[in-house]
Amino acid sequence: MFRKLPGDEARDLVSTTPDTAVVFRPAVVKTPAILTVIIWLARLVASLFRVIWRHPIAVAIPAALGVIWTLHGYQWALAVVAFTGTAVMSWALLDVNSFRGLVGWRLLAWWRLMWVYRRHWHSVMVVSGLGRHIRGRDYLPHLDKVTCTSWADLVTVKILNGQAVKDWTDRADHLAHGFGSRSCRISIARAGRLVLTFPRHDPLAAPLPAVPIPDVVSVGSVEIGRQEDGRPFRLKVHGTHVLIAGATGSGKGSYLWSVIRGLLPAMREGLAEVWALDPKRMELSFGRPLFRRRYAATPDECADLLEAAVAMMQERADRYGGVQRSHVPTIADPFVLVLVDEVAFLTAYQSDKALKHRINAALAVLTTQGRAVGVGVMAALQDPRKEVMNIRNLFPDKIALRLDESEQVDMVLGDGARDRGALADHISPVPAVGAGVGYVRLETSPDPVRVRAAYVSDDDIRAMVAQFTAFKREEVPACG
Repeated sequence: MFRKLPGDEARDLVSTTPDTAVVFRPAVVKTPAILTVIIWLARLVASLFRVIWRHPIAVAIPAALGVIWTLHGYQWALAVVAFTGTAVMSWALLDVNSFRGLVGWRLLAWWRLMWVYRRHWHSVMVVSGLGRHIRGRDYLPHLDKVTCTSWADLVTVKILNGQAVKDWTDRADHLAHGFGSRSCRISIARAGRLVLTFPRHDPLAAPLPAVPIPDVVSVGSVEIGRQEDGRPFRLKVHGTHVLIAGATGSGKGSYLWSVIRGLLPAMREGLAEVWALDPKRMELSFGRPLFRRRYAATPDECADLLEAAVAMMQERADRYGGVQRSHVPTIADPFVLVLVDEVAFLTAYQSDKALKHRINAALAVLTTQGRAVGVGVMAALQDPRKEVMNIRNLFPDKIALRLDESEQVDMVLGDGARDRGALADHISPVPAVGAGVGYVRLETSPDPVRVRAAYVSDDDIRAMVAQFTAFKREEVPACG
């Protein structure tokens, strides 16, 4: 039996028997006072060197002012501060972009590093479970650096040995709320290092007007909106297939019409064609003259048009075999984009089993063999479940707009997309805020990118039709 003694002997172990009591006192090793001072001074010097290494400019400025004050007096130090402040303010007013790029974002990054991230790093890591407490010592991931952009903080982190990316993606909500952001997206910088993206505000909150019709003919990729970092969002349509999934009112039409708008110069020159399948008869019917009689609305017409596309694709494949491996748009062999609005109406909700089989078979052939010969498919649907669209994995590029359930995000973009920040189920249902906002996952990158497609109004569509038909009339020679 063991018990503790009161007072100074509380840590002594006492073994008692009915006859004897033996006290075991562990030896206490006292650190000499001089050794304690040496250790404290060594830690102080190491901390100073660490501060100078990490923040050389922040250390050099007060040091320089102190030298000027000592050698020439406080008047000269104040004069230098006033002159420097005036020069910086003038620079900021005259050339805002260069000032932000060279000074502004760096200062903001330093402030955010010190006041937001380093200040709360220890508590957030421990509470979220990303830190470890082993044998009385805390092991924390290393906060490497913070980089600020116009809309977000990019925090580079060195993770602990033995941690996996999933350990962090599972705690993305903890990190976002811990550092006062609305979301956190996690991407891999290199082995052992992650980049955490914390948005400071939403640059895609306001609707975007229709992108101007380009002057240059382009078939490979077309500009249809804007990315979250402010760069134009260009969607590749030639040499790929695109699947767009989103609930009612999420803005699927903005993507369809923005792509048509971007291809309009190529359509005028005969280098591209759009074949439209419009089971709802409400979306693509506005632009029927743009499709040159390649428009279908009823299930029978849709099946016939898809099978015509398959026949054309196979005829090209016969001619290209042994001659060329990729398609180059020409007037004789233009790029053909098959647009299918509400594809689930044709593939899942069609009551005629024969028509359903024809449509599914044609779509499967086009999505497996069409890229090499210049035939692309862009399909839009509301329900991304496998039983509704069983060939969704045949679309290399995918776009998830507002979805009703979190599980649907991975159905559209692939496993783990939501953990990496594709919060399509959190997009606002208010049309003015969330319509057209989505996450794009391309074949070439596993990381989803948040984008917003421009809104193409009815008046914009009518102007496109008028411009296209006027151009075609000019091509017809006048009769003498």
